Amino acid sequence: MAEEVKILTVTEEGLKKLQAELDYLINVKRPEVTKNIGIARGFGDLSENSEYDEAKNEQAKVEAQIAELEQTLEHVKVVSNVGADVVNIGTKVRIKNLDMDKELVYTLVGSNEANALEGKISDQSPVGKAIIGAKVGDILTITIPSGALRIQILSIEK
Repeated sequence: MAEEVKILTVTEEGLKKLQAELDYLINVKRPEVTKNIGIARGFGDLSENSEYDEAKNEQAKVEAQIAELEQTLEHVKVVSNVGADVVNIGTKVRIKNLDMDKELVYTLVGSNEANALEGKISDQSPVGKAIIGAKVGDILTITIPSGALRIQILSIEK
């Protein structure tokens, strides 16, 4: 049975971060690990050389990360030319929590870019899923783990 290919949706910024991480792993981390293996080989008998085993384990980990990132980048969909008329990945949206009379600002991003501390919410989160396609002025009731949340879309920016 063929493995299902998952398409990852990212913003231009998210794509650049993935590419930078891959570049770092290939051009900095991989040579560093190779050097450490060479140094560890110099410590003698490989069958009892914990430094060598550790370096080889690190190499396997780095190579797995590289392969995973390369696979991800082969199946990435970049969201660009996002308008400000509806909420979509890559837009910044200002909402009002109608129950708490509180305004919040979020940037809607792909799941791998989500970072609550930076105000970036995933398109796969309950709020993210609910606001995609919404327009300024829309009032939405969103089911979240702690109950229901009533919000109004106040503004949308690219």
